[in-house]
Amino acid sequence: MFDAISILCVSGLIGRSWAMVFASGGYRVRIYDNQPGLAAKAVTEIRKQLGELEEASTLRGELSSSDQLALLSSHDDLKQALEGAFFVQESVFEDLAAKQSVFQAVECLVGSEVILSSSTSCLLPSNVFSAVQMPNRCIVSHPVNPPYYVKLVELVPHPATLGAVMDATHTLMTQVGQCPVRLNKEIDGFALNRVQYAIIAESWRLVEEGVISVRDIDLVMSEGLGMRYAFIGPMETMHLNAPDGLEDYLRRYRTGMRRVLSSAGPVPQFSGEAAERITKEMSELIPSQPEPLSARRERRDQLLMGLARLKKEKP
Repeated sequence: MFDAISILCVSGLIGRSWAMVFASGGYRVRIYDNQPGLAAKAVTEIRKQLGELEEASTLRGELSSSDQLALLSSHDDLKQALEGAFFVQESVFEDLAAKQSVFQAVECLVGSEVILSSSTSCLLPSNVFSAVQMPNRCIVSHPVNPPYYVKLVELVPHPATLGAVMDATHTLMTQVGQCPVRLNKEIDGFALNRVQYAIIAESWRLVEEGVISVRDIDLVMSEGLGMRYAFIGPMETMHLNAPDGLEDYLRRYRTGMRRVLSSAGPVPQFSGEAAERITKEMSELIPSQPEPLSARRERRDQLLMGLARLKKEKP
């Protein structure tokens, strides 16, 4: 009976988050890590998180925390972790050789009908699955950190990925409450990181050139662009920002957009004196020490939970 999802490598946030997401959708989840004891430790940590989420009324899904926890099992043996799985989600650290090795091992232990999915954020599917014998059942499912609170998942195909595999993965992600988007082909950085890096690069240039401070460029996003981008994207923003829609917007602003974009500088190096200065300025706002960083991450997650509730309530 193939009714389980296997999560490979749960020592990090992404693997544990995937386990929680799939359990919230009612699926049996078999979690594995090649370091003995880490899978069991992950279940203990998940038990604590689920209890806290339930107490805060932010637990996802229709099942109670105890019912969701009952769907999880931990395994130190890869073959046991893959038994009954119809979908395998790999969450190994971002190392190409490590991911290739994992999928080679997995492919020998599962049937041809099992979908093999990677959580990679920047490695191309054609490279991740280059050593796999059947790449047509392989796909990248790239989550946004932290996946439990931010629901977007980028689905990126290998050149050989079957349409049925893309469809099945899209359906699964939707069923467990994520928001999957389809990329029609692989591209370096996928969609999210290409957009994110463009924002980071321009923000970095503006700070490096003394146009604006670290604090204020973050406010440009959090109190400006981010306010509307939490609910509508850049295309809809343009469509709504002119009386007669997108065509009208382009007629009014295309010349100005081209002028500003042509003035953008080269890709920053993100190193040297500028990096030291910007890091120092950032650390003065939020010290680069475990306690303040942890507190700030907790604040982020709490705000994301509140935003998720608000987005769920919107018509």
